[in-house]
Amino acid sequence: MSGVRGLSGKGAQRREQLLDTAEELLVTAGGTELSMRAVATAAGVRLGHLQHYFPTHAELVAAVLDRVLARSVERLAPLLDPAREEDALVREILADQEDPRLVRLFAELWALAARDASVAGAVQAFYTRYRELVSAFLAERHPALGEEERHARARVFIMLVEGASLFRSGLAGTRDEAADAELLRTARALLGP
Repeated sequence: MSGVRGLSGKGAQRREQLLDTAEELLVTAGGTELSMRAVATAAGVRLGHLQHYFPTHAELVAAVLDRVLARSVERLAPLLDPAREEDALVREILADQEDPRLVRLFAELWALAARDASVAGAVQAFYTRYRELVSAFLAERHPALGEEERHARARVFIMLVEGASLFRSGLAGTRDEAADAELLRTARALLGP
């Protein structure tokens, strides 16, 4: 991404503020309102200033997603130890679905990706990185699993938890204890031996 490498402390801080603004706008106003001009206006900067950090709309969306993934990985890092039970990791991942802002952020991004090919590319890149992280976890935890099986399990795990977010958050249904227990069992089985 243009303008990202070699940022000074002040430049890195400004970049983070712009991402904060984009994320806030996405959550509160929705994906259809996440234009470059709207982000610049909400941040109180000129459009050219925003484009210095994020030359395109897709790069802005990709940076928001990168930051979301980085925060999740940082939060989950203590649970990625192969000696730990899968249960704690799965429960923590599912806990993200209790954050209405995060659920709304993804719902808006999915809707935006359905209408904008460049945003779809950024979303696909995010899920590719997410799959690689889950595959790496599986490789470390279960070295006997072949690469194809690790990638397949990682994809299904992501499909399961991401799809569940629509129902567990109330967007497409209601949360239910029996379904949650089955979700936890299935997710653990995907990460287990």
